[in-house]
Amino acid sequence: MLGNRYSKKARPKDEGEKPFWISFADLMTALMTLFLVVMAVSLMIVTKKINEATQAEDQRSAEILNICQSIKHSVKLKDAGIEVDCKNNRINFGEAGRFSHNDYRLNEVGRNRLNTIVPIILEEANNPQGEKWFKQIVIEGFTDTDGSYLYNLNLSLRRSEWVMCSLLDPKFSSGLTLTEQQKNQVKQLFLAGGVSFNSAKDSKEASRRVELRMQFYGLKEKESAEPQPHFVSAPIETCQLTR
Repeated sequence: MLGNRYSKKARPKDEGEKPFWISFADLMTALMTLFLVVMAVSLMIVTKKINEATQAEDQRSAEILNICQSIKHSVKLKDAGIEVDCKNNRINFGEAGRFSHNDYRLNEVGRNRLNTIVPIILEEANNPQGEKWFKQIVIEGFTDTDGSYLYNLNLSLRRSEWVMCSLLDPKFSSGLTLTEQQKNQVKQLFLAGGVSFNSAKDSKEASRRVELRMQFYGLKEKESAEPQPHFVSAPIETCQLTR
């Protein structure tokens, strides 16, 4: 009898703790599930933003390529001897874009090619995609390695400035008929820059050259860019360089 009485009252020690441990396990499972849901949603949001950014950059690249290709395949450029590199967004005039030793003036063929390409660039810059992405056209003058760096830097600047003068000064622009509106657009869009003998070619003759480098806005750059100045119609200033 005594043994049976004690055997009925005996209980496992942890029997009273089971409800607590079961509740704690459920809580941890719920927290883990919530964490996984939050992580999955966050991952989806990040992935969506990356995909949108990638698609936007792909669209930008495609539209910029379309701008360059439109210039390259213009009917007016057929057999003009002008090379348009749509990989590096550069335009050169071949041998006609070369300068004589220590000279900053283009020859007549080079001037004719410049007169051909500039109206095409301006026309493309006025199209919807051009207005959206065109930032500026840098006129880059180059030199050979004869002489010091600073001397050649000044010479390369004079070469690019001479090209700019040929676009704006009637004395330099024989054969180029730009309207006042187009000349004002040249002031806004074109920039003269010198490179000295950086990016020299295999020969000194090929190094003495001028190129047009097209620059385009980045995805967020256009939104933060300062408004371009608007030039009013006025007599074009006389360039200080000699013809």
